[in-house]
Amino acid sequence: MLSSPIRFTLLLLAIAAFASARPIVRQIKSTHEFDRLMEKHSTQTGLPVIVDFYSDGCGPCRQIAPIFKKLAKEMEGKAVFVKVDTNAMYELSSRYGVRSLPTFKFFLGGRKVLEFSGAGEGQLRQFTQNMISKSEAENVVLPMENLVTYYGEKDASKSEEDVAKVYKKCVDQVKNDNPDKLCVGGVASNLVRSLKKKYGDGPTTEKRFAAVEPKADSGEADESEGGTKKQQQKPKSRGKSDEPNLHMATKEQLMAEIEKRLDAELDAQVEEEDDDDAEFEHSWTPSPFPERVTIIGGGPAGLSAAIYAARAGLRPVVVAPPMGGQLQGKGVDVENYPGLFNVTGPAVVALMRQQAIEYGATFEAETVVGIDASSRPLKVMTNSSVIETHVVIVATGAESNWLDVPGEYEMRGGGVSSCATCDGHMYRGKHVLVVGGGDTAMEDALVLARTSESVTVIHRRDAFRASKVLAQRVLEHPSINVRWNSVLTEVLGKASDAEDATDGDDVDLDAPVAKVVSGAMLKDVYTGVETKMDADAVFVAIGHTPSTSFLQGLVEFNPEHAGYVLNQGTSTRTSVPGVFACGDVSDSIYRQAVTSAGSGAAAALDAERWLSEEGLGNEEADFEAELLAELMADGGGRSQEDEYNVYDDAGGRMTGMKESVGAEL
Repeated sequence: MLSSPIRFTLLLLAIAAFASARPIVRQIKSTHEFDRLMEKHSTQTGLPVIVDFYSDGCGPCRQIAPIFKKLAKEMEGKAVFVKVDTNAMYELSSRYGVRSLPTFKFFLGGRKVLEFSGAGEGQLRQFTQNMISKSEAENVVLPMENLVTYYGEKDASKSEEDVAKVYKKCVDQVKNDNPDKLCVGGVASNLVRSLKKKYGDGPTTEKRFAAVEPKADSGEADESEGGTKKQQQKPKSRGKSDEPNLHMATKEQLMAEIEKRLDAELDAQVEEEDDDDAEFEHSWTPSPFPERVTIIGGGPAGLSAAIYAARAGLRPVVVAPPMGGQLQGKGVDVENYPGLFNVTGPAVVALMRQQAIEYGATFEAETVVGIDASSRPLKVMTNSSVIETHVVIVATGAESNWLDVPGEYEMRGGGVSSCATCDGHMYRGKHVLVVGGGDTAMEDALVLARTSESVTVIHRRDAFRASKVLAQRVLEHPSINVRWNSVLTEVLGKASDAEDATDGDDVDLDAPVAKVVSGAMLKDVYTGVETKMDADAVFVAIGHTPSTSFLQGLVEFNPEHAGYVLNQGTSTRTSVPGVFACGDVSDSIYRQAVTSAGSGAAAALDAERWLSEEGLGNEEADFEAELLAELMADGGGRSQEDEYNVYDDAGGRMTGMKESVGAEL
């Protein structure tokens, strides 16, 4: 047993050892931590809190993650950005009714004000800016004495008792914790606004919270003052009154301080570690020379092409949002890829990406909007850049198909989804429907059966089109039922639970009521009879359409399969020289991860062969070689007498050299 003085000393050392640097985006690890953060920014800073509810297996979540982090850096000191992993924090997800991923919820004063689902950068920026403007407008406090002075100037007929009644009404309308009984926030702003309309101007208000400055990397703001960093201070010396008086603290206070600093240390470690988002940063930098190979797409086809091209020394650029194709959203184990066992789709994509990076591939996390083939080199146009390249390999995969029935579009994000891996765990213990009869539908049903109370598969035929193994597994699962020869004709909904308005907000009675799924209408394909089935979510798994819209007017398409690029013969070449297509964009028959990876490898080999046929090598290396040759040629005309000999400067002295070397010299 350690003595009390020693234990006390260890406590002091532990406190001093922990840094408290706050990360740009905070990862929530417990419900207690989330509640404590909400309370702090509700009562101490007044900053809005933007929460990203996400999952590692959600493709759109990974796509928006770098944008969320970038926005957090831009708005540092004006808003607080946090992330909640819905797989690990099911209680929080359930508390706030998260039904789709990613979902962004915007809090002010500890209350939810706005929310939306989806990976929309424009909407995220707009909502964030609105929240910041709202927080700044409501960062006011109206002291009682200011109101008394105001009425004394504007309406002397009101007694101080009458003014006190007005002030009490303001205090009573404040919904957040208000231990000091002050007229603050949106209620105070509304009162001032109404008085301005009545008397021409309003009473003088004060700032409720001091401005929060971004923290320096090497410093720490005083948490007890709401994270507000003081202006430049002189270095503190031991014994100063503003230094934490640790030797006077109780054991409970010391333990609380250690817990707080441990949390901050863990946050700092998370920020410094190479998280999943780091690999999706822009690693490509423009060059004065055209790229030799540019690959559009980050699924098995695109990454396989990247590995083969990189190993051939072509240094390919992979342009794709960080979603990884359909395999990225595959929640069950990948069982039909040779050599892989007990591994999920996201893990396979991550390994492929890492392998491509190891051999020299670079990544540009952007969306391609078009290709210009009117001149050479080709130009690949993204949302923010133009990449000149000799070869383009298209491997953009396919997008989910939808039913186009009433209620489907309106309730996307409210129970209608095409990604069971992304959104399935939101319906733990619920009744869900899966529409489809192929491998995707079977996989979705199996994923949902892990957490949902019951899963009903809706199929328009009397037999599944899926592989026998998956179909048999679904039919034998005790939690999965099948409705044969049925189609879904309408998604039914109900009004979602509305939350209270924030302080001072007016309720808009004309605003549309948000709906969530309550069931679906099913029709028998033979009898035409419609029946209603209750459900909490509908997952649509009826196939995919190739993502080739940006190629319209550029290459030839398969006349027998709309949307699929037509390959030339048995190769991956297209009708445009230098443009190759692989994976699901040109495969209308197999559409498997393993066949996509094989066609990606073939595309890289075809591209390498085409570059050789066209005589297009490494122009940058050729330029450097020519420049070096010119420099050597410029110095080749000097006589032997003009050449410099280092041993002449030594005066012929050979002392200290090996005898063999001296003999040669």
